[in-house]
Amino acid sequence: MATSFELPISYVPNFDEYQLRAKRRQAEEDLSTSLPQGFPAQLHSPLTYSLSSLEIDEINSALRHFQSLNLPLGCITPVTFPLPTLRPNLRDLSKIIHSGRGFFVLRGLPVDQYTQDETVIVYAGISSYIGSLRGRQDSKHNGQPADVVLSHVVDLNNVAGRPDIGSPAFTADPQGFHTDTGDMVGLLMVGTGAEGGKSCIASTWKIYNELAASRPDLIRTLASDWAIDGFKRSSTPYYLRPLLHHHPATDTNPEGVSLQFSRRSFTGYAAYKRSHYMPPLSEAQAEALDALHFTAMKHQLKMQLEKGDIQFINNVALVHAREGFRDEPENRRHLLRLWLRDEEFGWEVPAPLKGVWEGVFGGMSGKEECQVFPAAPVVRGAQYGL
Repeated sequence: MATSFELPISYVPNFDEYQLRAKRRQAEEDLSTSLPQGFPAQLHSPLTYSLSSLEIDEINSALRHFQSLNLPLGCITPVTFPLPTLRPNLRDLSKIIHSGRGFFVLRGLPVDQYTQDETVIVYAGISSYIGSLRGRQDSKHNGQPADVVLSHVVDLNNVAGRPDIGSPAFTADPQGFHTDTGDMVGLLMVGTGAEGGKSCIASTWKIYNELAASRPDLIRTLASDWAIDGFKRSSTPYYLRPLLHHHPATDTNPEGVSLQFSRRSFTGYAAYKRSHYMPPLSEAQAEALDALHFTAMKHQLKMQLEKGDIQFINNVALVHAREGFRDEPENRRHLLRLWLRDEEFGWEVPAPLKGVWEGVFGGMSGKEECQVFPAAPVVRGAQYGL
């Protein structure tokens, strides 16, 4: 039976409430002083790549080559979009994403010289060298089953006849720190907006190291099962999994941790209210969510992306956010988003996330011709998160 209760936190974090909750819990509760078994006491880990005129010429040559093949967009690969000179640099940058700083910005793509279709081809072509596997961002297009691999990230609040919006990604509001789904997120800036909208990223490892040293009880909370809202999936009102995951060292990657979460899955947002069938958030969980946000803010790096920039980030090593922004009629903020996986450098997927990853990447290899790249912005299904 549905129950009602007062939610202890909102989507927009409140620093004063966070401080009061932390102080109260440390004074009144017997909090754990040890980390979960297997989690390390501390993690250690060893920005912009501007395209040259010759590299842009090579990209344009690859564009013409792909167009000459008359293939579906889903067939864009390093074979059909050849970049022989740029390839080694892009593969090195993918390695940096996975085992170095976790992000980079590719600068200087002349998007104003391309048609909309050409922009998508060039973006998908370059991205195929960073992550050859594109992820499913929605499973329907125009009411029909489809593997939708491209999203338009724009403010849809003032669009006539728009559907209900349940994610700040499709508004001009600030987005709190979160992760998307999948290994990497690619964002191509095709319109900057009038002002604001800085991209904010923070290292999951820095967040972890600070909390592990100061509040190991919160690490235990984050590494325990949480009830995550499935929103409109009535057959599964919510599901259980941790937000924090431990990655043991492998032959190719050092020991690490990753976060996989969206604050709105616990607070709801706009048209998608938190389900009444969800178990209440505990005080520990409310504090842990706020701790993630405010610790990320403490360590964040802000970037003002320019038109023609492609930002690639490691979605399992970094959390990201976005400042609010303002559009003008002739200058709207507009990004094209891809979810990517590099099967050579990609991290091992933790067991609790294998089902999530399967929903994004499962069945995508071998039926590339079925991939859909929408020409216009669409609000995705609620179950696909941000």
